Amino acid sequence: MTNETQEGPLEAGGDAALETGDETRWIHRIALLAFLLNLALAAVKGLLAVTSESLAVTASAIDSATDCIASVALYAGLRLSSRKTPSFPLGLYKIENLISVVVALFIFLAGYEIARKAFTPQAGTPDISLSVVLFMALGTAATLAFGRYALRAGRRTGSPTLAAEGRHRQVDALSSSLVLVSVSLGYAGVHVELFGITLDQAAAALVLVFIAHAGWELLSDGMRVLLDASVDPQTLLDVQGIIEEEPMVAEVLSLVGRNAGRFRFLQATVTLRTDDLQKAQQVGEQIERRVREHVPRVERLTLHFEPQRRTHIRIAVPLANRSGDLSEHFGEAPCFALVVLRLSDRGVESEEIEENPCTRVEKAKGICVAEWLVGRNVDEVLLKSEIKHRGPGYVFSDAGVAVREVRGSDLRQALAERGADRP
Repeated sequence: MTNETQEGPLEAGGDAALETGDETRWIHRIALLAFLLNLALAAVKGLLAVTSESLAVTASAIDSATDCIASVALYAGLRLSSRKTPSFPLGLYKIENLISVVVALFIFLAGYEIARKAFTPQAGTPDISLSVVLFMALGTAATLAFGRYALRAGRRTGSPTLAAEGRHRQVDALSSSLVLVSVSLGYAGVHVELFGITLDQAAAALVLVFIAHAGWELLSDGMRVLLDASVDPQTLLDVQGIIEEEPMVAEVLSLVGRNAGRFRFLQATVTLRTDDLQKAQQVGEQIERRVREHVPRVERLTLHFEPQRRTHIRIAVPLANRSGDLSEHFGEAPCFALVVLRLSDRGVESEEIEENPCTRVEKAKGICVAEWLVGRNVDEVLLKSEIKHRGPGYVFSDAGVAVREVRGSDLRQALAERGADRP
């Protein structure tokens, strides 16, 4: 028995909930802005690199040019990732993670070019003007601001591509700051050389370190998703807790999940306290609704239902006293007998009497007792009075607990009427 859903997710938490369509449009706008920013930075830094002949500025220009190419792939991939076709009915969400890997490869390519130039002897001293310093400062500020904005958007929408773009921009801002320091010192006439390495070369080498770190993070994160790594353990625990809170669920046999882009795909196998297909469908819809309310970006939740395989049955009987006399009243009963019955030979395996925890409740005692018994995993209740169309009866019905009427006056007679053999 399987229950599935394909509706788009809602974002839980944050400043406000965003519809999936709004999230997608927001992500597309940011990706386009990333391309335009990288294009502008590449053009400006390229011009500055030619006029200044600074290795550090050249390294920064190469980095921005590579980012510009990656941004085109990013934007195109994001446009494709939200589409569903007959050939890809589950969507193309993993394109986002594939793009992250592609971006990482572009970053490594930029790092190679920078390393090649950094370890090549310079022909002369860079010619740093005030305009070089000012434009590099402006570019650094713009990169930092956009990085923080993209990272915030990535966290809110759960987009791995935007989060990757935000982290990359922040690393770019840090490396650009090093270049800014280098050109500022060059403009001030401070020329430092240690072991034959100029300040300009050292700044380029430090940019290389940051680029390598950013590229490795993007590559490892993207590959984990492409290889179907599991959803994080905390999310799985949260989903399992939501499923187990459903009274009709006897046990969660398995729960697995994977990420694709910014969405989550979950699959669970559970046992139910019912063989009724219609009831199982209702339980599945309730579980889906609650999971979507509490877990963001669930694209698909697949539930496999199995009937409960039992070797024992747990029976509750309201008692008027500990001597075993049956109570005429369900909610007012001072105590309850909890009997574990073997299904193989109908023999009583264990028997205990517990005080009614709801005797001091002023209103709806019956519902309180019913919820308590459901929490004790009771499978069946033996009563002297009918409660089918009352509050407790509805609680038991929703939880799949059977209710039987008996005529006996004490616990022994009630169990005998039920067909149990007491020792």
